[in-house]
Amino acid sequence: MYRTNTVILAAVALLAVPLCGAAQSLSDLEGLSPEERRAYFESMSPEERRAAMDALRAERRAKWEAMSEEERQALREQHQQRKEQRRAEARERWEAMSEEERAAKREQLRQKREQRRGHRGGPPGSRGADGEESE
Repeated sequence: MYRTNTVILAAVALLAVPLCGAAQSLSDLEGLSPEERRAYFESMSPEERRAAMDALRAERRAKWEAMSEEERQALREQHQQRKEQRRAEARERWEAMSEEERAAKREQLRQKREQRRGHRGGPPGSRGADGEESE
């Protein structure tokens, strides 16, 4: 069942790529599902993706600057509430895990952290996760 749903989801995402091409404003992208947004950005070249992200940042900044202080504060509070809710849910999941599951999750997180560090290119002369000096 899971495999069938995954295949269907992938097919829908691929079919949505042409439809997503029309999404150009922040409100258009906010209306897309995460899978559709991912497909939209993956269909772009790196230069197009960078330009689209810059345009979205500018649009978000303009939207923020147009807000009153009360609207900004309400948005901050809404964000804080979502953050606290996600943390509470994560805490509940963690507490429901056995010690073996926790150990496996810790290892998974450690590997993910090492992978991010290994892919991150620092300034010239800095050392990466593998100890090699970057150029």
